[in-house]
Amino acid sequence: MTQIVRQSSRVTNRVIVTVVALATVLSAAGCDLRQRMYDQEKYEAHEATTFFKDGLTSRAPIEGTVARGGLRLDTHLYEGKVSGELATTLPPSIEFNRALLERGQQRYNIYCTPCHDRTGSGNGIVVQRGLKQPPSLHQDRLRNAAIGYYFDVITNGFGSMFSYASRIPVNDRWAVAAYIRALQFSQEAAYDELPAEDQRQLQ
Repeated sequence: MTQIVRQSSRVTNRVIVTVVALATVLSAAGCDLRQRMYDQEKYEAHEATTFFKDGLTSRAPIEGTVARGGLRLDTHLYEGKVSGELATTLPPSIEFNRALLERGQQRYNIYCTPCHDRTGSGNGIVVQRGLKQPPSLHQDRLRNAAIGYYFDVITNGFGSMFSYASRIPVNDRWAVAAYIRALQFSQEAAYDELPAEDQRQLQ
């Protein structure tokens, strides 16, 4: 019985040694392959070459090329500023109409209501779950803020609010800003400023 145990132990040891040796060989082969791929024939940036007449590997961009996201000539549209100051109006390329407000409402309900709620009072669901409450959009400071201020905050973030620039396209940011203005008006409008139909409903 002891002899059988010893033979079994020897077989197990041989299997272990074989597996370790095989793993070492395969690992070394993999390292060698990766190194050969890294060292393969290729041109690297800023390397001299005889292939092109100017002797440079790096090619100049085609004339008139602009890096993606690099063309920002219209600061009113892309930054919410005019002559370095926050814009007080929508950019000329953004038409103020019902479709803009409806788009702004849709985007606001998706991105803003978790914190600001649908009325803009700042009591969204995440606030009810314990996160920091944002200021009400109906306080005087924000009611009197330029519309470019809202575009800037959506674009760059403010306080604990992060930037939505990667989530909300430029035109939609303006739509949200316009809708916030409408939302502010809806909560604070005087009776005589309302359309006749709305006045009748309040009577």
